[in-house]
Amino acid sequence: MQSEKTLQWAVSQNNESVVVTLIGELTRNTLLPLWKQRASFLSPSGNQQIYWDLAGLTHLDSAGFTLLAEMLNHYGKQTANHLIHTPKVIFTLAELYDLDEWLAQYTL
Repeated sequence: MQSEKTLQWAVSQNNESVVVTLIGELTRNTLLPLWKQRASFLSPSGNQQIYWDLAGLTHLDSAGFTLLAEMLNHYGKQTANHLIHTPKVIFTLAELYDLDEWLAQYTL
């Protein structure tokens, strides 16, 4: 029997930023709760920037990458977004989909 794969997230914020920390696996099997609940924890106000802390990701597939790209694109229209502790697989998938130049604007 396989262990259940999960994705958890934690959100912290102050006047300047919202930090979303993703922990676990961001895959097609785990991303639906994040997608459904994103509006409840991602509503930056004023000049708050969003930081996506990916240090806790243990696995990411193409569906997870697509969700992350969609959220960067969507929230990037409202405020600045930044990826921190970005795993190599994100850069590999971005290059595969010819999105490496697009992704560069979000990486620190």
